[in-house]
Amino acid sequence: MPPIDHTARINGLGLHYVEWGRPDGPAVVLLHGITGHARVWDTLAARLEDRYRVLALDLRGHGDSDAPEDADYRISTMAEDLVGFAKTLGLSRFDLLGHSMGGRVTIAYAAEHVARLRRLVLVDIGPDINPAGLKRVRDMMANAPERIESEDWAYDYVRRVHPLYDPAELRHRIHHSLKPLPDGGFAWKYSKGLRDMMREGRRDPIDLWAALGRIPRPTLLVRGAESDILSPEVAKKMIKALPAGRLVEVPGAAHTVPGDRPEDFAQVVRSFLEA
Repeated sequence: MPPIDHTARINGLGLHYVEWGRPDGPAVVLLHGITGHARVWDTLAARLEDRYRVLALDLRGHGDSDAPEDADYRISTMAEDLVGFAKTLGLSRFDLLGHSMGGRVTIAYAAEHVARLRRLVLVDIGPDINPAGLKRVRDMMANAPERIESEDWAYDYVRRVHPLYDPAELRHRIHHSLKPLPDGGFAWKYSKGLRDMMREGRRDPIDLWAALGRIPRPTLLVRGAESDILSPEVAKKMIKALPAGRLVEVPGAAHTVPGDRPEDFAQVVRSFLEA
């Protein structure tokens, strides 16, 4: 079934989210990575909606959510947005999954609100980010033009950066990543303030290592075997830091595991949630 669109007013912003599945089922909240949006989770949601209430949030400045005027994209601020989201929707207990930037938000939130959580999934991200991968992401955002001539152009541009991305998944992602301009062409849906932050090399100095030790809930760390963002060494260190951590590597996937190997990823996640 197609997702249902909603908007919630949280911390002064209209935050868009989409919902699939059973309204009375166990809730699963999904958080995308930088430049992403809620609809990157369509394949996973389709594999969960028979049993779960699946909720995918457009983080501030992404997708169809509002962008903050002060360009505040700190992990702690987005974790507070998640606090408001859970409260607004009345989520007393839920599973939480985050990819990349969304995974860092997941860590920050979980360390302070563990009583609301059942299980966590962290997708190809950790407290330390491999510099080579970070540079790749920064360069992609810094070099992306403000105006996009067509979906095909955007597809080819992103494809060069993510060569392992499943073609159909990438087409779907791009379709929901662009907004039409009044005079023709398209613009990226993620905010200019976010792009400026990345172009200027500004970093959020948050230290998430201590937070991992405060997360006693079962936590699955999913790493793309070809990832240039989460190194094997950092992944192993995270599992030691997590009280109930488990690591799975997905062959044939790089950083964008849900897009590179969508069916394998969905199977891994569902098996973990039902364990």
